[in-house]
Amino acid sequence: MIRKAVLPVAGFGTRCLPASKAIPKEMITIVDRPVIQYVVEEAIAAGIREIVLVTSSHKSAIENHFDTNAELEDSLEAKGKHELLAMLRNLVPDDVSIISIRQGKPLGLGHAVLCARPIIGDGEPFAVLLPDVLVDNSANQTSDLVGMLTAFDKHKTAQLMVEAVDWENVVKYGIVAPSGEAPAPEESAELSGMVEKPTREAAPSNLAVIGRYALPGSIFSILESTAPGAGGEIQLTDALETLREQSGVQAYCMQGATYDCGHPLGYLEATLAFARRHSEFGEAFQALLSRYYQGV
Repeated sequence: MIRKAVLPVAGFGTRCLPASKAIPKEMITIVDRPVIQYVVEEAIAAGIREIVLVTSSHKSAIENHFDTNAELEDSLEAKGKHELLAMLRNLVPDDVSIISIRQGKPLGLGHAVLCARPIIGDGEPFAVLLPDVLVDNSANQTSDLVGMLTAFDKHKTAQLMVEAVDWENVVKYGIVAPSGEAPAPEESAELSGMVEKPTREAAPSNLAVIGRYALPGSIFSILESTAPGAGGEIQLTDALETLREQSGVQAYCMQGATYDCGHPLGYLEATLAFARRHSEFGEAFQALLSRYYQGV
């Protein structure tokens, strides 16, 4: 099973301006914790034990969030706030490492993944989780990330997590082209290609890549030789197409729900979804929803 994951967090978050001007978009909160923490918790729950944050000079708040704050902890202990203290100390289990490495220039997602090469190494598979997207499996018995990593182990083939989107929205996503029938939820299917933001008429399917990948270590050498593509950046999609031609790539169809937290509406939707079932605030939040829905 894959035990390492790369989280690219170096971007400027322009879709979230002005909120992301001084605060990393990954640190904007969903109810009571920053979005990056949900993604880290997702990785840990799936068995990931080494997390590489590909960051930049303006994202130190993310590193600080997962680091020890001795002054704060001493203050909480002195005031007898033991529950808060325990919560802070348990943000990351003792057997999990979070390591940061800088992406010096914003040269694309493919370049960000390549920056993790010195830590991951070429001989080991790894996951990539984009923190723009929250995956919600609260209504399911199993985690989609666990399912995708299990599929990688079973098929020994790179996996792209996909979900079915409305046909009118395919222009917003990278869309995969299954080589045969589309995969059922919790199943994988071979791909014959990928299309970035196609028109509805040109889309080969309505299966959109949602920002979860299981990749072999060989992707690094492919990324290293991938020429800049759209926007003059090294695109992960271009490297995946080369990988598909060399050894195949599969789409793993998820069963849960996703929230695009790279956009303010996505944050709002995620807040609604997560707040409604929150163990402490859920009941009161439901009452607030009813109150405002009724215009009281």
